[in-house]
Amino acid sequence: MLTIRLARGGAKKRPYYSIVVTDSRNARDSGAIKEKIGYYNPVAKGNEPMIHMDTERMDHWISTGAQTSNKVKQLIKIFKKSQASGEKASMRTRTSLTTKQAEKEAAAKQAQKEAEKAAAEAEKEAKKAAAEAEKEAKKAAAEAEKEAESAEKVESSEADANASADQETKEESSEEK
Repeated sequence: MLTIRLARGGAKKRPYYSIVVTDSRNARDSGAIKEKIGYYNPVAKGNEPMIHMDTERMDHWISTGAQTSNKVKQLIKIFKKSQASGEKASMRTRTSLTTKQAEKEAAAKQAQKEAEKAAAEAEKEAKKAAAEAEKEAKKAAAEAEKEAESAEKVESSEADANASADQETKEESSEEK
């Protein structure tokens, strides 16, 4: 029976696995493989891809009856998911954020900071506008008071004038009698 599994290579403490199709009776690292259809580099650094496989050949071997190991099933799932999203295949997506998620979070934080800054500026402008409106209201109130005082003075002077005019008319009428 054919199996699709990992064959270990690389150096001590630096594993590198080939994804191979082989007979299930062969030893893990024996050279008796039918086809190498990809690789898995668990210690990939920088821009190195962690997983790569020929999906057409993978599908071909699965359709002919080859069984996949558990780890290869996981790798296939991760690789197909990464191809669909356009990101680099990585096993670390479970524990750490992907670059797109990190960029989205950074953009969201930046937008939040800008919104807070804009809100603070708007609040500052509102306070400034309120202070100006208060000054104008006080100024208008003072002008209204001055107008009221002048109106009172005018009324009192008119009243005095009317009173003196009345007194004069009374004096004239008393002189005529």
